[in-house]
Amino acid sequence: MPRADAIRRIGFLGTGIMGAPMARNLARAGFSVTAWNRDRSKAERLAADGVVIASTPASAAADQDAVVVMLSSGPVCDEVMFGAGGAVAAMRSGSLLIVMSSIPVETAKAQAQLANRSGISYLDAPVSGGEVGATAATLSIMVGGSVEHVQSAAPIFAAMGKPVHIGPVGTGELTKLVNQLTVASTIVAVAEALLLARQGGADIARVREALMAGFAGSRILDLHGQRMIEGTFAPGGPAKYQVKDTAAARSTATELGLDLPMLNLADALFGDLVAHGGGELDHSAIILELSRRNGLSPEEYAPLTN
Repeated sequence: MPRADAIRRIGFLGTGIMGAPMARNLARAGFSVTAWNRDRSKAERLAADGVVIASTPASAAADQDAVVVMLSSGPVCDEVMFGAGGAVAAMRSGSLLIVMSSIPVETAKAQAQLANRSGISYLDAPVSGGEVGATAATLSIMVGGSVEHVQSAAPIFAAMGKPVHIGPVGTGELTKLVNQLTVASTIVAVAEALLLARQGGADIARVREALMAGFAGSRILDLHGQRMIEGTFAPGGPAKYQVKDTAAARSTATELGLDLPMLNLADALFGDLVAHGGGELDHSAIILELSRRNGLSPEEYAPLTN
């Protein structure tokens, strides 16, 4: 296990909407970063920041002190890390694997066991903060793993945001599910509130301004409420990933014998948004699904200020 001050070389797998700025911030913090992405063109944009572009996951992971994974799902992580030509087989014993993707709790635990068999330390460290937080290096990082491993990874996390060590492997992902439950439910509540205000004839921008000054004020009302008002849904967090996370949270709740009606409703609503073609839109586009349910066409809805 490398000491924190000995980690200089980092492999980075997944340079999408959030992964790219995360890798860029690591390079700007002085780490030697080698990045891989399935769509190579997305990784190549990082070359100007001194990031080396790898042609395979294995070549990105070989001879690195640590490998950071920011891929779309548990199955994709498993394929890229442990499949044929995967990254983990190329990692050296004693190095550190940090999975920052949002994946099921049990998937993280299984990955840790496989990594440990090869002498590789493992942390699950999913993030919250979206593209904005990834770009500004202000991500909330929820970390599961041993104290020793978290301490070793501290400089890596510091380059991307604020880490909080939750507990053993799997608890980072559990915390991310809790985060996603909260986010999904709140986005739905904000969408319903703005739709109600709009249909009641209020000036939506002023409604949001008034709510922001009181107990209803939140980061979601601030950022996503503004997106709903403007009708701009370029993805910071695509709705299809929201469904992935709410489904995983439902699965965990079922395993624990819990009935969580708000989670179930949010999961169903986002599922319908994806089913009706909104999977690539930002999750704030849930207001389009609510509008559809109420017989409003997109032309009647977007933007709300019309």
